[in-house]
Order: sequence, then structure tokens, then C-alpha cells
Amino acid sequence: MNRSDLRIALFSGNYNYTRDGANQALNRLVGSLLDLGAAVRVYAPIVREPDFEPTGDLVGLPNFPFPMKGRGDYRMPAGLNRTVRADLEKFQPNIIHLSSPDPSGHAAQRWAQNYDIPVLASVHTKFESYAHYYKLGFLEPLIVRTLRRFYNRCDALVAPSQSMIDELLAKKMHDDISLWSRGVDRTVFNSERRDLSWRRSLGLADDDVAIVFLGRLVMEKGLDVFAETIFQLRKRQVPHKVLVIGDGPASDWFKEALPGGIFAGFKTGPDLGQALASGDVFYNPSVTETFGNVTLEAMACGLPVVAASATGASSLVNHGVTGQLVPLRKGKAPDSTGLAEAIAPYCTDPALRMAHGRAGEGRSFEYSWEAINKVVADTYVRLIEDRRALQERETAEAAS
Repeated sequence: MNRSDLRIALFSGNYNYTRDGANQALNRLVGSLLDLGAAVRVYAPIVREPDFEPTGDLVGLPNFPFPMKGRGDYRMPAGLNRTVRADLEKFQPNIIHLSSPDPSGHAAQRWAQNYDIPVLASVHTKFESYAHYYKLGFLEPLIVRTLRRFYNRCDALVAPSQSMIDELLAKKMHDDISLWSRGVDRTVFNSERRDLSWRRSLGLADDDVAIVFLGRLVMEKGLDVFAETIFQLRKRQVPHKVLVIGDGPASDWFKEALPGGIFAGFKTGPDLGQALASGDVFYNPSVTETFGNVTLEAMACGLPVVAASATGASSLVNHGVTGQLVPLRKGKAPDSTGLAEAIAPYCTDPALRMAHGRAGEGRSFEYSWEAINKVVADTYVRLIEDRRALQERETAEAAS
């Protein structure tokens, strides 16, 4: 079959109501699929004032506020109601794409099984690691078992980094996992976006070294580890400033934990590229990422990266060449002392900072959205052709 014959029903827990790396990747995927001539229908929660307009046709899923402190701006999809089921039957998809193991994802999986339609799941988040940040670590084994059951009921998975694929294989989540990496928009993210006037407007001198945090301000992004690391740098009197780009439920907590930090707020498009390129060192302590879009964007802007050696970052950052990777402690975030030691040389050695930043920007050229998204389209085609071949064999065997 051709890619233009695809009819994809894509299920997402958050397609556009709050902006994050996962849903931006999904929107870019849908745009690429539509350009290939495929038909796409997206099923996700709809809110009155989303962060951005969705790409493609969006059908609302029943939902309720996420039942966890600090996550009230997120919605939990609550299965498939009659309206959604009727829309699915009218659309007649030949492939189901699930991007979140939520109640609607489970229901869509069962719907696909009833209609003998193949299912692809994309892995965007290490959901099991969230338990640690919400003091529910005792639930992690149960979450892993639930995820294993969900993913193994799919026909195949796609994941954004080889390190994430390796972890999924080790946890027996599936044995058919393809690499769906992430791209970067170099018209937005590049070193030429650096703006000294913008820096000065925030109180940053031209020779200040600004350590950047970029992302949604939620605790699972490692905000506590970031703040502890900055405390260690200040304790050692390492010269630096802190530049935070983003907003979120934990904003007040982060501001209190980082006295003197510069909070630039939420940015998007060219403004985001300008803000990021105007920093000097990118620091990503998160261990929940499966890829780390912000890490790639920082590399494209010419910033050396210091990150926890977790899935995602370990596939992007070339240790000692484009930045530093700090080992985890029994699967958890590195201690702040080790992270501070990795960051400190960039604050005092401009030549090192420039060399690693240039190397990272050079590597970012390897990530093209067009080529990356065709991998997913080709995986859809393979799964559909495999299912049709199986159906034909079963029909032939029944006839004989």
C-alpha cells in the first residue's frame, strides 16, 4: 500500500491544550502525514483556551482534571463515549496510534482489537518515574506492570531515542520497537539568534555566564535537583547567573528556591529561539525524558549541555565533546555535587564553552523532521500489510 492510503486515528492525552515537547512532536507528525496525502483524525481532550491551534481534525475525548496536586492544568481522558465511537466507525481507520496509556488509550486499544485493526504506540514519557516526584514511589512496580501489559497488546512501538528503546526492551515492554527520533526547526533554533540587547534588558551583562533551564515548570522536570545544583555553585563561588525559560504549576516554588534567578516566562517560536540562544550553558537534570526536545534545541542554539545520563540525553549529548553527562544514582537523578562539578568549568572557561557549543550545533544538523516522520508512516504501512497478510492466511486456512 502507499502512504497516501493511510487512515490514522491518533489518540493523545494532550494534543494542544498545554504545550510540551511530546504534543509538538505529534502535531508535526500529523502535518507530515497530511503532506503525504494520508487521512488523519486526532482524538484528545479539548479545552476552551488551548495553548496552540491543533494540526488536523480534532475530536474531543471525555475527560476530567488530572487528580494530582500540581497537575490541575492537565486532563485525564476518560474512555470512549458514543460520540467518539460513532466518529471512529464513520472515519474507518486502518491503523490506530496511541500516544498515552490512559483510559482512552486502553479503550481505543480494545476497540481496535474488536475491529481487527493494528495498533502502534509511541512512547513519549517514562510514566513510571513520575511516582518518585509525587512521593508515590511504592507504586512504580505496579505502573511498570501496567505499562508492560498495555504496550505488549500493541502491534509495535516507536520511541524517540536508542537509549529509550534499550530500556523498553530490557523491561520487556515489547520486542518490535522502532526509532522515531525528533527534529529541530533550525529557522527558530540556531546560534545566530543570540541577542545581547535582550540579555541586557534582563540584567545580564555581556560577560555573565547564564545557566539556562528550559521547560514546563513541574517537579518531574527535576526542579529540585536544579535548585540544589545552583546552591552548590553559589557555595563554591562559581560565577554564573540563572535564566529560566518557561512557566507552570511549580513556578512559585522554583522562584523561591532560586533567589536572584531571572525568570523570562513562557516563550514560543522566534522568541523562544532568541531566549535560548542568549544563554550560555544548558542544564537539564530531568530523568523522565524519553528524548529531550529542549536538549536538542539548546544544542542547535550553540549551547554546551550538562545533563543527567538518562534516556534521551545519553543519546544526544556526546560526553566531553558537546557537553557533560553525569551518571545516575541507582536509576535516580545524580547528586547536585556531581552536577555542579560538571557545570563549573563552563562558567570559567570560555574556550571550552564555545568549543562544546559549536560541536553541539554541528550535531543538531543530523535531525530533520521530514525524514524522521516518514519512519512512522512506513511503520504504519508495515503493520497494516502484516495484518492483511495474516488475515489472508487465516482465510485461506479456513477455506481449506
